Amino acid sequence: MTAYLPAARLRRAAFVGVLFAGLAVTGAGCGADPDEGTNGVGKLSADQIESKAKAAAGAADSVHLSGTLVSGGKSFTLDMRLKKDGGSGEVKSQEDTFQVLRVGEQLYLKASAAFWGKSDSAGKLGDKYVKVPESDPTYKQFRGFTDIHVLLDGLLGLDGKLAKGDYTKVGPTRAVPVTADKGKGGKLSVSLEGTPYPLRLERAGGAGRVDLVEWGKAFPLEAPAQDQTVDYGSQMPTTKEQSGAPAPAPSKGSGQGSNPTK
Repeated sequence: MTAYLPAARLRRAAFVGVLFAGLAVTGAGCGADPDEGTNGVGKLSADQIESKAKAAAGAADSVHLSGTLVSGGKSFTLDMRLKKDGGSGEVKSQEDTFQVLRVGEQLYLKASAAFWGKSDSAGKLGDKYVKVPESDPTYKQFRGFTDIHVLLDGLLGLDGKLAKGDYTKVGPTRAVPVTADKGKGGKLSVSLEGTPYPLRLERAGGAGRVDLVEWGKAFPLEAPAQDQTVDYGSQMPTTKEQSGAPAPAPSKGSGQGSNPTK
């Protein structure tokens, strides 16, 4: 018996030692620094985080923007790849779907034949890019959807007192959310990894949500092939009524406003 007891005590002591070691590791995990491995932007104030995100977006060469916007009481779906010298992608309204492409200052637009009204040429344009002259109102209306600075400046503003929330994820990327007026003035999720780019914007008043990915990723941007392009010079085909076309993209510097649906 005397030989057995010390061995039992040793085994119990070893078990207790392992148990407490496990508890110590668990406790250390619970107290781990949430900013470890991040870019440190989460330590900043909400206003500083928003400022960092805007600065990062303003310096970016390119971005892939997709989501839904509400403007003028209408909903539009965007899927655009943008860079400093142009952009391409799709703008979809309840009435029509538009393929928009801008290379430098030259804008091309592909829409359904119905969009081009009742002109004799309208039926031939449903599968063609129409070269839009700068003097035509359609140019100004659609160009904003292809301008990285106009679109981002118009979208990234938050309205109201800012507060940062608990860390979250946008897709696979860790992010810190910044809300304005307790969410009523919009919400911006900013990357905690690498450059503090904006990753998701939830607009004030339920006016849509936009995801921003592939920051700085290069993509080709070329004019459509000649056999896919129609050039009417300065005389564009007559489009259908203005109410059937998308509302203009957010104007530069417009911000969100307290009621972005107007």
